[in-house]
Amino acid sequence: MGNKQAPACVIKMGKCVLAAPGNRCAPLSPPMMKTKLFLLSALMLLALAVRASGGIYNDSLRYGLEVSATAATKGDAPLWLVSNKYGLSSLQDASGYVRMGVAQPAFAFGASEDWKLGYGIDLVVPVNHATENVAKGKQRTNLIVQQLYADLDYKWLRLSVGAKERPMELKHQRLSSGSQTFGINARPVPAVRLELLEYVSLTGKENPWLAIKGHFSYGVMTDGAWQEAYVPASGRRADKALLHTKAGYMRLGNLDRFPLVLEGGLEMATQFGGTIYNPTGRAGWHGEKLEMGQGPKDFVDAIFGQGSDATDGAFLNAAGNTVGSWVFALTYQAKDWSVRAYYDHFFEDHSMMFFQYGWLDGLVGIECKLPKNKFVSTVVYEYVKTDYQAGPVYHDHTPQIPDQVSGRDNYYNHNLYAGWQHWGQAMGNPLFTSPLYAKTGDLTFPSNRFVAHHVGLEGTPAEGLNYRLLLSYATHLGTYFDPYLNRKYLTSGLAEVGYNFNHFKKLSNKGWSATAGFAFDKGTQVGDNLGFTLSIKKTGLLLK
Repeated sequence: MGNKQAPACVIKMGKCVLAAPGNRCAPLSPPMMKTKLFLLSALMLLALAVRASGGIYNDSLRYGLEVSATAATKGDAPLWLVSNKYGLSSLQDASGYVRMGVAQPAFAFGASEDWKLGYGIDLVVPVNHATENVAKGKQRTNLIVQQLYADLDYKWLRLSVGAKERPMELKHQRLSSGSQTFGINARPVPAVRLELLEYVSLTGKENPWLAIKGHFSYGVMTDGAWQEAYVPASGRRADKALLHTKAGYMRLGNLDRFPLVLEGGLEMATQFGGTIYNPTGRAGWHGEKLEMGQGPKDFVDAIFGQGSDATDGAFLNAAGNTVGSWVFALTYQAKDWSVRAYYDHFFEDHSMMFFQYGWLDGLVGIECKLPKNKFVSTVVYEYVKTDYQAGPVYHDHTPQIPDQVSGRDNYYNHNLYAGWQHWGQAMGNPLFTSPLYAKTGDLTFPSNRFVAHHVGLEGTPAEGLNYRLLLSYATHLGTYFDPYLNRKYLTSGLAEVGYNFNHFKKLSNKGWSATAGFAFDKGTQVGDNLGFTLSIKKTGLLLK
């Protein structure tokens, strides 16, 4: 698991300049901007037509337009210019996109206020995004459907269908390095999802000191064609893999009556079904492909972590790839400031799910919101440790040796599914070096054993002006199966400034904003990188 292979192809400035034997990689034509602009214009006209024809809408139907460009003056695009953007980024030394969407927040319709409907569509035209360009080795329609969803609400219960960007739980969206299971680093997975919109009190509305929320979903991963092109012909990949996710959280406390609140919960996910090409396993499977189970029983097994895979042989494990996290947060809310301490304990399968092997890995963080001032509004510090993984020894029970030792958990990697990634980016925390960075043509995470420190802070020094600073330092050891002979290091930083033009009275059309960022990587883990980004946005009501 994790053997290095030649790259399927290398994309440079929109062209294929290197292809490994047996892989299809045709030269890529320059982006057809006229076609892209036509598609975006058609989207706007469609939204206007829905509005004008008396379609389902209310006065909060909004639109968004964004143009973004990223360039690296040295190496690839740095880590914090690429990460935690829901996969809408590229490692290429020059890339960009045009983005346009409309969104209708949930609103009441019909005779009852209990029923609500919301929907959204978010389309992106990428420029020099290799993850799109190499799919099937030929020029695809250069259009990313980033979000396409409909939400049907009944009171506090929502049925959501489609692909939608969803925020992290119990962590700061802009300053945290990212959740370890349900992060914001990879492209959204289209799913059918049932969820509680917010915490629902179990002790009544008058004194909500005990409340719960959560979700349950099934979806399908969309990167099968891209994996086919990116991975060498003999490499391991998956197509049409299914994804089951679930989470449950509990909140203890009432800030209206006491300043201390405790939250905690369990997040879990299972990749199952689909087709595995060139599978490997302890049973010595040598077939070119393996059709994974996706019948009713397999859907149930994904919920409870049961079943087995054809490659397990005599040593049965749970079917598919199961990951999860225990998450906790303790918040103290004062009059004009607050502090929150949180913990995210990641596990693979079940060996590190409970205390049997000790919780020696995890993400520990603290978030401080300061009294209002012109310098710093929020500070976040996180310590991430993943080098234990239940220990370096693994042994299944046998008739001769009945004892089992469940070590070498190999976080984010899997012997059938490529691992906890979507379109080459980690679906959890980006400090796990995503497969795209390795440039080896496989989808193995090259280093999942590391210790990292991460700091983030933000502020609003003047009206309309905001900034964000991130700095991370990590020591990488590789994996237990493919350890580094010498430790590798990575220091990554980001300085970002944003400006909102809404307070300009002479600006006839408000909703304009701009963001500029500078970032760097230094070290042996991903090399030395230096780059910057600039984006311009326009948002507003579609029709007033």
